[in-house]
Amino acid sequence: QVHLVESGGGLGQAGGSLRLSCAVSGGTFSNYIMGWFRRSPGKEREFVAAVTWGSGPTYYADSVKGRFTISRDSAKNTVYLQMNSLNPEDTAVYYCAAATYCSPYRCSQASSYNTWGQGTQVTVSS
Repeated sequence: QVHLVESGGGLGQAGGSLRLSCAVSGGTFSNYIMGWFRRSPGKEREFVAAVTWGSGPTYYADSVKGRFTISRDSAKNTVYLQMNSLNPEDTAVYYCAAATYCSPYRCSQASSYNTWGQGTQVTVSS
């Protein structure tokens, strides 16, 4: 049973940066496509970014493209989300998720992921 634990959330300033981490245990890290999603108050959960196996393709939501970078470190069984040029609209609970397979379109769909972390709060002040 794979287990995901997010960390690195907190308070950031507009224009600043934060890096989220997601530690993966209980499974073979290289077998999973890893994604980040977020949920803002009063909004539905939305896709942020995903990275496929190894150094494969990455996918981003339009709202974060060019500002956020997803990466994975196989030696540490960890996936990261580097968030730059933060703005208050990035305020949300961020969730890490794992999928065994998804097509390029389906990797942006929460239903493709069968394991989720508990979430980490990111708050961006203006």
